[in-house]
Amino acid sequence: MIVAGFGCRTGASLDTLRIAFDFARRGLPPVTHLATLDDKVEALAPLAAALGLPLLGLSPDALAAVTTPTRSPASLKARGVGSVAEACALAAAGARARLLRTRHISPDRMATCAIAQGLIP
Repeated sequence: MIVAGFGCRTGASLDTLRIAFDFARRGLPPVTHLATLDDKVEALAPLAAALGLPLLGLSPDALAAVTTPTRSPASLKARGVGSVAEACALAAAGARARLLRTRHISPDRMATCAIAQGLIP
């Protein structure tokens, strides 16, 4: 399982999300799932539909135990994690997941995307 995790601000456009995704996945194996926080699923649904990929919604509690290499002060204040994108990718990919790519920030700074791979037990 290879998961693209997303964080985004209210009003992030499909184009913005797609740009963040395209840059984050560049040179990596194909993504199999998208993931974001439950309250952002609606914003990511058009991208998931366009890509034909399942979209996983995660509760804030699912991210609570996830440690991310990125330590964004804004993300820590708003969501309690260093990077929403990295935490979503790791949480959705499973307990033994590893990041393939740390977060990529869209040029307009409205969205972030990180890629994680779940490890086979």
